[in-house]
Amino acid sequence: MDFEAKLDQARSRFTNEIANNISLYDLPASIGRLYGTIFFSEDPVTLDELSRQTGMSKTSMSTGVRTLADANMIEKTWRKGVRKDLYQTDPDWYKSFSTVFIKRWSEASELNLKALRIAKAELEEVREKAGAEIAERAQADIDKLEAAEAYYEWLNEVISLFETDKIYELVPKKEVPAKDV
Repeated sequence: MDFEAKLDQARSRFTNEIANNISLYDLPASIGRLYGTIFFSEDPVTLDELSRQTGMSKTSMSTGVRTLADANMIEKTWRKGVRKDLYQTDPDWYKSFSTVFIKRWSEASELNLKALRIAKAELEEVREKAGAEIAERAQADIDKLEAAEAYYEWLNEVISLFETDKIYELVPKKEVPAKDV
């Protein structure tokens, strides 16, 4: 049995799945493959090494690495005698998820709440100044917006749980069993 091929197959399987699902982080599949390559590297890697391993241009590679670093998915590291930047995955998957979750959902929540409040003010004006039938329809819309507003306020509380790490008091991180060496 060719165990090297089995090793590569298992790594490819996980990397491909990361590439398929990284869109949840609003990132392209190529960045997912880049992450998988760094994840399975046995040592920190340079942009040149990553470019050779993935076939991506150095410009694309640099952009991808910056994107992954901004999402706290990889980190720059240092090794004596190496002048180029080295990269490795950040072992804290919780931190990278939290970073992306907070960024994406707080932006969406803020924009939606702003639009909601403007629409609500407009509907309140319609309700006050329009005839009975239109005022009734405006009130029905206001009621719907108030339900949505309650949801966004709740979502902001969830975001706060992630920002303050209190989420881990409610849902503790899973412990990774120690390995005997």
